[in-house]
Amino acid sequence: QTLLSEKVGQMMDWASKRAVIRMNGDKFRRFVKAPPRNYSVVVMFTALQPQRQCAVCKQADEEYQILANSWRYSSAFTNRVFFATVDFDEGSDVFHMMNMNSAPTFMIFPSKGKPKKADTYELQVRGFAAEQISRWIADRTDVSIRVIRPPNYAGPLMLGFLLTVIGGLVYLRRNNLEFLYNTNAWAFAGLCFVLIMTSGQMWNHIRGPPYAHKNPNTGQVSYIHGSSQAQFVAETHIVLLFNSAVTLGMVLLHEAATSDMDIGKRKIMCVGGIALVVLFFSWLLSIFRAKYHGYPYR
Repeated sequence: QTLLSEKVGQMMDWASKRAVIRMNGDKFRRFVKAPPRNYSVVVMFTALQPQRQCAVCKQADEEYQILANSWRYSSAFTNRVFFATVDFDEGSDVFHMMNMNSAPTFMIFPSKGKPKKADTYELQVRGFAAEQISRWIADRTDVSIRVIRPPNYAGPLMLGFLLTVIGGLVYLRRNNLEFLYNTNAWAFAGLCFVLIMTSGQMWNHIRGPPYAHKNPNTGQVSYIHGSSQAQFVAETHIVLLFNSAVTLGMVLLHEAATSDMDIGKRKIMCVGGIALVVLFFSWLLSIFRAKYHGYPYR
């Protein structure tokens, strides 16, 4: 009981100074691995040093800090859960002890027993948004954390600026508003909206996935997620580009069939449209087959 009280007191002291406790090998073995322990510890294994070039680690660390601060400064804060981090350059022995070969990785070390499979966070599936990690912690520890983000005025300011510019342009053209009835402009705007939504931008906004994944062992970068249950931000941009190219090909085919242009130009538009549709739709199918294993068609 004396040893347990000392450990809890030390963890509370560290948490009062910094919401995320930085640990090396000795601290990890003593306060996380070794009994007795009546508290759970959420640990992020990461590699934040510049020479590691882990952009995803930095993004995940920002969300992790938001979550830890939301817990530390909430009225419900207790010593049931603590947040900690182990950086590879400060605790490489911990990585070897845990057979950890990728970063960032989130694990919960429960107050009783050893971590189970579900105590390792599925980063590639759920993303690293603070809200997603909070739900995972609630499932594993019954501790609910309400995420409180610092105010961000960039969005409202940009929206206000955009509305001001649009209002100014409409005021300057108040005597000639025929451009508002330009069907091509509205069609283009609507098409852009559809392409952005169908590419998965909303999923990215909700889940907060990494831009891409770099294998720490081989250094190979993956831009397409291998599962149909998740995606990378880069994958969204690729799908958006391919869908745009297919759409452009269809527009060229339509113009080649209906316009009054010279027959030579129409033939060029027709060949270009067919090439765009066949090539980029084929690449879209390749991505689809890579994510939905067993899809039989090419």
